[in-house]
Amino acid sequence: MHWPFCLAKCPYCDFNSHVRDEIPHQRFTTALRQELASDAARTGRRALRSIFFGGGTPSLMQPETVALLIEDARQHFDAPEDLEITLEANPTSVERGKLAAFREAGVNRVSLGIQSLDETDLRFLGREHSASQAIAALETARTLFPRLSFDLIYARPGQTLSAWEAELRRALDLASDHLSLYQLTIEQGTKFEGLYRQGRFVLPEEDDAALLYEKTAEIAGLYGLQDYEISNYARPGAESRHNLTYWRYQDYIGIGPGAHGRLTLDGALMATRRHRAPEIWADRVEQRGSGSTDETPLSSEERGREALLMGLRLREGIALDWFEERTGRRMQECVDARILEGALEEDYLTLTEQRLIATDEGRIRLEALLGALVL
Repeated sequence: MHWPFCLAKCPYCDFNSHVRDEIPHQRFTTALRQELASDAARTGRRALRSIFFGGGTPSLMQPETVALLIEDARQHFDAPEDLEITLEANPTSVERGKLAAFREAGVNRVSLGIQSLDETDLRFLGREHSASQAIAALETARTLFPRLSFDLIYARPGQTLSAWEAELRRALDLASDHLSLYQLTIEQGTKFEGLYRQGRFVLPEEDDAALLYEKTAEIAGLYGLQDYEISNYARPGAESRHNLTYWRYQDYIGIGPGAHGRLTLDGALMATRRHRAPEIWADRVEQRGSGSTDETPLSSEERGREALLMGLRLREGIALDWFEERTGRRMQECVDARILEGALEEDYLTLTEQRLIATDEGRIRLEALLGALVL
């Protein structure tokens, strides 16, 4: 469920997010419900494992909207009592004041966009909250939600290994069961892209960033959190069920402006995409029940590529029998044999009869490895 509105556009963000003086809540509530109903009519009554309210800033939604969408989803699909329902939120005082209402609406997992506990870096990252607000939001959320996650960005300009270790330990002292720890990257079309090209700031060298990554996994491990995915750390059993759906290359429906989906219909795996512009998306939903702009059956080659790009992010790697069932191809048909052999020899990958897995050394250089390996 994608809510596209934000209070401000962060300079590093390339997500489909929009700033509006006024948000037409009623219109977008009705449109989201209508699009959900339209997709449910097409898929039939399938098993539902998770709901994720992402954005944008979904904590700007009215809690009544969240409650209605959760109720609709439970009516449309077969949902267990312990259905994972996550909502992304920021730690501003406005959003923190709504957390109890979101819990009452049915949300049982909250993901807070902290990004940093350093005041200077929060301003650099364009965040609307202070470090003290972030800590207050975490403390509030821990009393309300059985499951809690939050995001931090590292490899920031000028960040030293010792400074990141101290900040991460402080964060882990506050953490519950899950952390998302992302390396700062320069995304095309963002404000940071222009500033970076102008030389207004520099990022850590590649070797320094690798050391920060290694230290991140080491410190998180001391607190009982394992890097089950390249940027996500959790205590055993606390992994994000929703995000595992993406990485394990399973079906999901994308509802709302700019949302993407992967959906099996009539035996074909479809890539679905909604219109990015919120108002045009709402127009389309009102006119025809869906804001879809594209729905394309994926070839076996495309399925193989996507399954590799997603699955090798996971510490568990890729189950080869599932890969073949999902893509219609053997894993070996989807990779460069010479690169695979070299990666196995260099201990960047391990291959058994059951799984293909990226090692710790492979995960450090995963982007380059995937670029060379995957056909």
